[in-house]
Amino acid sequence: MPPISPQETPTAPRVQPTRVGPLEPLKLPVFRMLWSTWLIANVCMWMNDVAAAWMMTSLTTSPIWVALVQSASTLPVFLLGLPSGALADILDRRRWLVVTQFWLAGTAIVLCVAVVMDVMNAPLLLALTFANGIGLAMRWPVFSAIVPELVPRTHLPAALGLNGIAMNASRIIGPLLAGTLIASAGTVWVFGLNAVMCVASGFVVLRWRREHTPNPLGREKLISAMRVGVQFVRQSQRMRAVLTRVALFFLHSTALLALLPLLARNLRGGGAGTFTLLLAAMGSGAIVAVLFLPRLRQAMVRDQLVIRGALLQSGATAVMAVAPNAWVAVPAMFLGGMAWITVANSLSVSAQLALPDWVRARGMSMYQMAIMGASAFGAALWGQVAELTSLYISLGIAAVTGSLCMFAALRYVTDGAGEEDDTSPAKQGWAAGPPKSAPGEEGRVVITVEYLIDPARAAAFLIVMHQTRRARLSQGAIAWELLHDITDPSRYVEQIVDESWTEHLRRFHRATAADMALRERRLTFHQGESLPVVTRYIVHR
Repeated sequence: MPPISPQETPTAPRVQPTRVGPLEPLKLPVFRMLWSTWLIANVCMWMNDVAAAWMMTSLTTSPIWVALVQSASTLPVFLLGLPSGALADILDRRRWLVVTQFWLAGTAIVLCVAVVMDVMNAPLLLALTFANGIGLAMRWPVFSAIVPELVPRTHLPAALGLNGIAMNASRIIGPLLAGTLIASAGTVWVFGLNAVMCVASGFVVLRWRREHTPNPLGREKLISAMRVGVQFVRQSQRMRAVLTRVALFFLHSTALLALLPLLARNLRGGGAGTFTLLLAAMGSGAIVAVLFLPRLRQAMVRDQLVIRGALLQSGATAVMAVAPNAWVAVPAMFLGGMAWITVANSLSVSAQLALPDWVRARGMSMYQMAIMGASAFGAALWGQVAELTSLYISLGIAAVTGSLCMFAALRYVTDGAGEEDDTSPAKQGWAAGPPKSAPGEEGRVVITVEYLIDPARAAAFLIVMHQTRRARLSQGAIAWELLHDITDPSRYVEQIVDESWTEHLRRFHRATAADMALRERRLTFHQGESLPVVTRYIVHR
């Protein structure tokens, strides 16, 4: 997005952010309850992933099959993330979250039955891991959309950091529980405990008395909601940059996790306990990093945190490629966990602040799709490289290319760094909003807005209209054009096309404070005695 000339838009004074303690959001009872549920849910996820990965090593010794467990777990989030995010924005988020927990419980029960009946094999294990991933695909967008409802905007980085603590505490608790049960009772008990915990956390969410406010325009159609979500992300320079960076990071960092079961086996004295220990070390490093993130955010800007985290992750991966025993591997995994949470939290906060509430679940689902798609492809890629060469060469290549790609992304995929847009709902109405009564006919709606502009200020006006185009399309318009009258150089006509009258009204409901500020900037260029003339047409079918 081109910068605005200082002569046209005065610069607002920069406000220093208020420092919020890393545990401050836990003082809010509803957040504390849902955070506990999130912790339990992630313990279940790690228990299932560890049990499935370890079971696969007993079913086959092929690196590609072991790495595909990671792909089967993450690929559903890439494939189903957008529909799930759209449903989370349309439906009652509380009920949708409960449904996801019961889905995961059902998948765990089927895994138990397959193991007990001794019919488990590598393809079936991948299929059931994929089914479990479907539950994760349904759950993640709705939970990420709920968090900003529960905490003030200033508490959001700390709240997301606490979510990272839950994820990484579960990275310790889940593998420890799974490893203990696998060693003492067998894998089937891991899946059984997983099912019980999923059901219990579902009933905890049912206790939350969230008031669901139906949209006065009715529910959006799923396909239309998905289209608008994709349009918003395409038009948001910040979201495009965040998705590029997070995809590149997880494409390379997933090499370590995908090949970790085999690395653990190959270490001197390695086994199931070593695998659990390495995952616990990674989780411990992430938890420690979260506690220091408020200070790190004050000392460094986001891009510095991202590149230094990526370099640290690459270093940890390189050390794991040559680690002879657990004494070397555990510190490397600890540092890898610190790097992982630093990069993931920095980019997640940036994505959340770029998204208004009406599209938050869809936007965060695409963020998660970028993570999981990159992780699924990366796991298969580095597993195949290990198959053709060796584990150690595969990890070495991932370490080097990971750093180089992140340097390139930060330099060439810019996000228009500066003050964050105010994505809170607009607190004032439009000066020329749509009529209260709907037209008597159906069809696409074409809106024209006529501006009279001083030709000497036309260049600055075009910059603002370029930003206006992004805003209109991100709100759901299906087409936008700016027309210039060749007989009257001062006359410009903005033309917007909406899918239907209802979708035209939704654009006004989606307006944010940033949209209203952009409107005021447009109006400062208009020279007419009255506001720009707005005309609405219905396209006959």
